[in-house]
Parts: sequence; structure tokens; C-alpha cells
Amino acid sequence: MIDQPRRRSGTAWVASGTSLAVLGLVALAATGPTAMHESVEPPPPVAETIHVCSSCHGFRGQSTSSLFPVLAGQQKDYIETQLKAFRDRSRADPHAKAYMWGTAARLTDAQISLIADYYGAQQPVYSHADPSPQVAAGAQIYTEGVPFAKVPACMNCHGKKAEGDGKTPRLAGQHPDYLVRQLKWFASMARANQVMYESSMNLTAEQIAAVAAYLGSQ
Repeated sequence: MIDQPRRRSGTAWVASGTSLAVLGLVALAATGPTAMHESVEPPPPVAETIHVCSSCHGFRGQSTSSLFPVLAGQQKDYIETQLKAFRDRSRADPHAKAYMWGTAARLTDAQISLIADYYGAQQPVYSHADPSPQVAAGAQIYTEGVPFAKVPACMNCHGKKAEGDGKTPRLAGQHPDYLVRQLKWFASMARANQVMYESSMNLTAEQIAAVAAYLGSQ
């Protein structure tokens, strides 16, 4: 979907003696290369947990696999909300059940806050603009919605640049395939969210792919 590969830096951290975990979170920024903030390090109280998260989500949350969402630059409040939803098992999509219910079960509110602070402070992943017709179609859905299908414009909640705000996630620079899965889960209520259900239930597979491609190219 994207003409040029994303530029990401670093290698994953893996904590010895700790099982792998997935922080399954689902977020248009100026295009350009990914920058590294060398001064941003894991907070000592949760450094080991951050190392484990990085085994799937990549160095500083810059995931290289579409199985695992990009966390770098995600909205802090959104990360907190999702981790608490994993912990109390109120978020029940397939990946949440498989990975995050157990992972988040013993996290305290203080640990969750520190994890969210860390990933929210990271430099977002930027992708190269894609002039393809699919991305152009996705841009139209994102900014205008699909009026005849009663699909609202995504930017009404996620922002003009898909940067998100508070508990509304950043979507810019996210893996397209990850976004496709989440939208399908919202549409089927496998991931329960009434607003997102109503926003996605009338989208076709082609429209979902288009808007995901557009967001991934930002």
C-alpha cells in the first residue's frame, strides 16, 4: 500500500526470564524520517516491563510488524484506558484475550501511568506520502466520511492530522493491516465500542482498506 518503507531505528529489547507480551493498542502527521529522542529512557520502576513490551512493539514503541501496533507517540490517556480495559477484561477482541488479559492483569494504576507516559513521550513514526488512488480514496473517507452510507468523517474525532486527543487514539503512521483488523472487529462488535461500531458497520472491505492505507501513509 505504501510506495516506500517506513524508516524505523533500533532493535527490540528483551528482558531475560520474562515471557513475551503484546500491548495490543489501537491511533496525519507531517511526513519525514523517524527521529530518535535519545534522552527518553524507560522510567526505572517499569523498565523491565517496557523491555518486555519492546519484544513485540519494537524499540521505543516503533513496531516493525503489523501484528503489533505502533505505540510511539500514542496518546497517553488512550494507552492508560486500554491497559486498564485489558486488566479488567472489558476489551475482549481476539488479540486482547490471547495476549493482553494476562499481561495486564497485575499492573497497578501507577505502573500503567508510567508505561503510558513513556510511550506517549516517544517520537511518532512518520511514513512517506503515497499518491496511489487507494490512499486518495481513503483520504476522502477520513476527511468527509461516506454520507450515503451514514459513515461520519474520521477526522471529526481523530483530528485533522489523525493525531488523536486524550482517550481518542493517534492513527497516523499506524500499520494499515493492524487498522484493518481493528475496524473489522469494531464492525462485528468483537471489539465493543458503540461509536466505532456505528462508524464502521457500513464500510465495505475496500473502504476499510483504503482508509487504513491512507492513515498508514501519514
